[in-house]
Amino acid sequence: MRLMISWCSCLVIFCLLQASHRTSGVAYNITPSEPLFPNQTLVSSGNIFELGFFTLSGSENQYIGIRYKNLTPSKIVWVANREQPLPYTDRSAKLTIGSDGNLKLMDGQENIVWSTNVSSRSNYTLAVLLDSGNFVLQDGIYGEIWGSFEDPTDTLLPTMKIGVNVRTGVKKFLISWRSDSDPFPGSFSTGMTSETPPQAFTWNGLTPYWRGGQWDKSKFIGIATMDQSYSSGFTVQQDTQKGTTYYSVNRYDIFLYMFISPGGSLTIMYWDDGARAWLMDWAAPNNTCEIYGTCGPFGVCNSLNSPICRCIDGFVPKSNEEWNSLNWTRGCEREMELNCQKNTSTSTSTNVKKDAFWQMSQMKLPDSGNYISDIGDEEECESWCRSNCSCLAYSYVSTIGCMVWSKDLIDLQEFPTAGEDLFVRVAHVKAGGSRHKAVIISLSTIAGIIFFAVFVFVLCKWRANKTGNAWQKQLKQDDSLELTLYSFDSILLATNKFSTTSKLGQGGFGSVYKGKLKDGKEVAVKRLSSTSAQGVEEFKNEIILISKLQHRNLVKLVGYCIEGEEKILLYEYLSNKSLDTFLFGWSFLFIYLSQINYFSIMYFLP
Repeated sequence: MRLMISWCSCLVIFCLLQASHRTSGVAYNITPSEPLFPNQTLVSSGNIFELGFFTLSGSENQYIGIRYKNLTPSKIVWVANREQPLPYTDRSAKLTIGSDGNLKLMDGQENIVWSTNVSSRSNYTLAVLLDSGNFVLQDGIYGEIWGSFEDPTDTLLPTMKIGVNVRTGVKKFLISWRSDSDPFPGSFSTGMTSETPPQAFTWNGLTPYWRGGQWDKSKFIGIATMDQSYSSGFTVQQDTQKGTTYYSVNRYDIFLYMFISPGGSLTIMYWDDGARAWLMDWAAPNNTCEIYGTCGPFGVCNSLNSPICRCIDGFVPKSNEEWNSLNWTRGCEREMELNCQKNTSTSTSTNVKKDAFWQMSQMKLPDSGNYISDIGDEEECESWCRSNCSCLAYSYVSTIGCMVWSKDLIDLQEFPTAGEDLFVRVAHVKAGGSRHKAVIISLSTIAGIIFFAVFVFVLCKWRANKTGNAWQKQLKQDDSLELTLYSFDSILLATNKFSTTSKLGQGGFGSVYKGKLKDGKEVAVKRLSSTSAQGVEEFKNEIILISKLQHRNLVKLVGYCIEGEEKILLYEYLSNKSLDTFLFGWSFLFIYLSQINYFSIMYFLP
């Protein structure tokens, strides 16, 4: 009896709590007996998302939608009745579960405005909002029988999938709002293609507006910012047996969403806790080159160039007038017919030149390629394309394989970094001419560099000789100087190019080497350091004074050399004494004769 009373008490408390939730405007599920009214919201268990009736600013319509609960400004991520809004004055509308187990949005006159329209074999169904943002309908037999993730509007949430099932024909695409205040389906849609490899697209109606390029199992290679270090959590799942290709994002560490705007911008937003705001992570297109086919067939777009469009080498604009007026949509055409396409009697001759392939690097690969599954390397890919005249270009991407193109090359873009190599078939003559032009440019550049280097060398040599000649001229002007002037080459020969084996020692003013002149005379060669502060006048005085002074301990000066920056003195070599003792072991005595002139005498004391 006590147990029964206790159980009944708990039931009463539970019912009161449920009633309290309904009264306060918060619900955690929708049942056939507990619908959702305009003054209530359905909240996920973790209070991350909420579903309810909403009216946009400046609008007179009312919708059922889902948004992040506690993040302001809030973003509506899903709308149930975007094509059939309720008047905002209808306060008797409700979202309920009908007798057939389907979710139904009813207006005040009990008319069905929107319904899930699924089959259920259960007598009881329940609708809940998950923390993933998925609004699901569950029954007691199959579990989840419908979810809002299966019917996306303009926004992709983590774990949600968009794509196509080619077997059933079902497409799950993001479709933009008509305007910021009207969730009615707009002109732009975003989804995946079912080709191999799959590509991400945004369409304006049925016309391609933006293309993300081929999926290489880790990234879309047509998006330059998706480099090798890219790790967004976005992934593509392709099951060829089931005929499905889906694109999703698996990130649980941050709040984020991707949506297609009314203007066609595909944007990824993430929540920054520090800024307490939604920040943009990425958007496309973000420049003119990213708009599909800006430069037309066989045209290449580079946003860093001016103008941004150019033709592939071997191609010319279809209309120079339009091209010059910056209208590039008609693109380019071949300047010369391909050799493999020429229908002449000599076409089978071995003398006929073959087509070549022009390499283009750092490229966004063109649209409408074909994947050749049974080719394992780049050489095979090239061979296949070369042997098929219909093959206009090929590319081998290690993470994809061999791709070839037999249609017009459209939506080509040149990246400053990243990108892939594309090889375009061109006539042999044009390819050769282009290579010849490249060779000429390269050789001209190299020749210019060599000429400049020679010019600088000759100039430096001339300036050095000019300086040396000036010093020699100053010394020769002194009639009292009677010493032999030696060439620098003769001193190099005498000292074995100043080899370490000839070196006698080193002091503050330079190094001393033992040398042997052509006449067999042995000399000590004092090579003044280039860092020596001794100028021409001091050097001249040293030569004059040492050559005239006589002393038993003074080494006799026999010659000198001045060439360029070189200042060299040649002394007699004394075999009975070490020259380093004479030159480095003694102190220098400087005698300043201020009464006559300022000059110095270098004298060696024992």
